[in-house]
Amino acid sequence: MATVLFVCVENSNRSQMAEAFARIHGGGRVAAASAGSRPSGRINPRAVEAMREIGYDLSAHSSKGLEGFAGRRVDVAVTMGCGDECPLVDAGRRVAWEIPDPRDLPPERFREVRDLIERKVRALIAELDAVP
Repeated sequence: MATVLFVCVENSNRSQMAEAFARIHGGGRVAAASAGSRPSGRINPRAVEAMREIGYDLSAHSSKGLEGFAGRRVDVAVTMGCGDECPLVDAGRRVAWEIPDPRDLPPERFREVRDLIERKVRALIAELDAVP
């Protein structure tokens, strides 16, 4: 099972949605988590609502910091466009996704970002599935 860590600064929007999509689409093939370099301590209510629209309860998630991953190896660390290098994270592979921060976007643009994250997560899972 591949371990994937999605990282962003606040761990309140993009990385949380990516973790959720990895859980939805990864089945038992991916162990997904998310964290932030400066976690906000809360999940953005707009992200909760955007995920509720597709049937996922993001309110069960919590915003957490990278400290919990110090010394823990992950197969893939994915940054979400926040520019963080995540030196605390020991990753076999690092991937940088340039995804706009949806925090202040209007609802339709927020949904576009959510859907972009889902497409990227699906592609990552397909890539991981192809590795023997």
